[in-house]
Amino acid sequence: MDKVMLITGASRGIGAATAQLAARRGYAVCLNYRQRADAAEQLAQRIRQAGGRAITVAADVADEKQVAALFAAIDREFGRLDVLVNNAGMLERQMRLEEMDAARLQRVFATNVLGSFLCAREAIKRMSTAHGGRGGAIVNLSSVAARLGAPNEYIDYAAAKAAIDAMTIGLAKEVAAEGIRVNAVRPGVVYTD
Repeated sequence: MDKVMLITGASRGIGAATAQLAARRGYAVCLNYRQRADAAEQLAQRIRQAGGRAITVAADVADEKQVAALFAAIDREFGRLDVLVNNAGMLERQMRLEEMDAARLQRVFATNVLGSFLCAREAIKRMSTAHGGRGGAIVNLSSVAARLGAPNEYIDYAAAKAAIDAMTIGLAKEVAAEGIRVNAVRPGVVYTD
């Protein structure tokens, strides 16, 4: 069987491009999305028409129960997981910190940080040799904002992506001996769509 890759937030942008490239390289792909079912299904159709294997699964990565259901769908459909791409992310309207309320901060950190932790946890349970897995890879999407701080715009998003950088370093050391490679990619400015 082909190797299996889960890409969170795969309905558009970096996630969609990653899915297309992975499928061309022989991966069966699980395209996770939160709202854009139409875009995710169109992408899956293009992959299938090109001879690849793709499924779409709706799940909000900030919701632990939905993450569990996402990974259960992968278990049922593919029976394995080789690569997790923690791509799902979000930001909100540009503003300075003194204008941000706690609800905004919770949304940004829930998707960008908690979601990556929850998905990595479930991936490790399937990939780690300590859990009977064959190893694998986790790729976390960071941002150049983690280094620059995004003043006057998105310091909440920048802080969330800095948390992803720290998570990547710690997790890489934590699971390296269990056959799992953990890396981060830090894109520059991307204008999705």
